[in-house]
Amino acid sequence: MARSPLALAALATVAVPGLDAYDVRRPDHPGTDFDIAVVIDANRDRWVVRAPVHATAGAALEAEVALLEGLSSHVDAGDLPFAVPRPAGFAHLPEGGRAAVHPEIPGRPLLIDLLGPGPGLAAAVGRAIAAIHELPTSVVEDAGLPVYDAEAYRARRQAEVDEAARTGKVPVALLRRWEEKLEDVAMWRFRPTVVHGDLTNERLLVAGQAVSGILHWGDASVADPADDLSWLLVAAPADATDAILEAYQLRRTELTDPHLVDRAMLAGELALVRWLLYGVRSGNAEVVDDAVEMLADLEEHTLLAEQPAAAMA
Repeated sequence: MARSPLALAALATVAVPGLDAYDVRRPDHPGTDFDIAVVIDANRDRWVVRAPVHATAGAALEAEVALLEGLSSHVDAGDLPFAVPRPAGFAHLPEGGRAAVHPEIPGRPLLIDLLGPGPGLAAAVGRAIAAIHELPTSVVEDAGLPVYDAEAYRARRQAEVDEAARTGKVPVALLRRWEEKLEDVAMWRFRPTVVHGDLTNERLLVAGQAVSGILHWGDASVADPADDLSWLLVAAPADATDAILEAYQLRRTELTDPHLVDRAMLAGELALVRWLLYGVRSGNAEVVDDAVEMLADLEEHTLLAEQPAAAMA
C-alpha cells in the first residue's frame, strides 16, 4: 500500500531535524518504485522525500546516494552545469531500508515538444548530457555501480534480444534487423562513459532556456553514451535533434563516434524489448500486451521506411 502524503511528511521531519512541515503535495508523476512527496516547511522551503516501495528500489536508492556525493563535488567544481539532489537526511523504514530527503531543485520537467532548432534549450540539453559523459568513470566505480566495456555491453544487449525471441512475441523482421546490427562489429567500437541510464523528460528539469537539474540517478553506470540520447532522438521534434547533437558533440572531448546515432536509435527500439521482458517476468499481461502492440507498430514503421529503398534498388 502506498504511503500517504502525511506519512511521507512525517518521515521528512524525522530525516531532517528542525524541519517543520507546513504542507505536503504529491508530484505530478510519482513513478512506481518510490513513494514521493514534496514537503513545504514553515519557511516555505521545499523538500522532496523518497521512500522505496520494495527491496530492489531500496538497494537502488543506497547506490544512488553513494553516487550523488561524488556528483555533487563535480557540480561544485563546475563540471556539471546543473544541480543534482543532495540528501539532507534519512529516516529508517519499519520494513527495512530508509527514506531520503533532499531540498527540491528549482525547475519543471522538460516539455519535449517545445524543443526547437538553434542555440536555445535543445542545445542546453545536449550540453548537459555531454557533461555527464565527460565525467571520470571513477565516480561510478567508487559508488559500486555497474561498469561495462563495449563488448560486454553488446553481449548484454544480445542476451536481451535472445530472451525476447524465446517469448515468441517479437516480429521476426525486427529480430532479424536487431541481429544484423548487433553483429556489426564496427558499430560497437565506442568508449564507455558515465551514463545516467534512465533519462526521460521527467528526470530532466529546466528553468527558462537552461537545464536546472537532473534527478533519479539509481540506474547510472559506465556504459554506452548512446543510451542517454536515445529517448531524445526518438521523441524530440526532428528540427531539434540537430541542435541537441551539435551541442553534444561540441561539448565532448572524444573524437566523433560515427555510430553514436545508430546505436541510440537501436537503444530506443530495444527499450520495447525490456518493457516486454518486464511484463513477462512479472506476469503482468497488461504490460505484455502493451509491449506487443508497440512492437507491431515498430515493425510496420520499419517496413514502411524500408519500402522506398527497396523500390529504388
